[in-house]
Amino acid sequence: MQPENLIAASRFCSSHQIEYSFISSLQQYGLIEVTETEGDLYINSDDLNKLEQFTRFYYDLQINLEGIEAINHLLEQLRQQQLEVVTLRNKLGWG
Repeated sequence: MQPENLIAASRFCSSHQIEYSFISSLQQYGLIEVTETEGDLYINSDDLNKLEQFTRFYYDLQINLEGIEAINHLLEQLRQQQLEVVTLRNKLGWG
């Protein structure tokens, strides 16, 4: 039985009409974390938005896994900088 916050990778692949191996490839690149239970892969529901974004990059925009990895890295840097700006603005009382 699966916990409520996990989604079966096979179900995600079926509903998005993508290859199951794509999930494994993303995991190998360290782009998503999956949980293996009873031989099945499960995705944390918190990672669904990121997984859907990667799916669009790969299947709709035809960006390879190396490109997705680079884009993800840049987006993470941007998020960190945005958090830093908010923190600094709050310290200055500009928030």
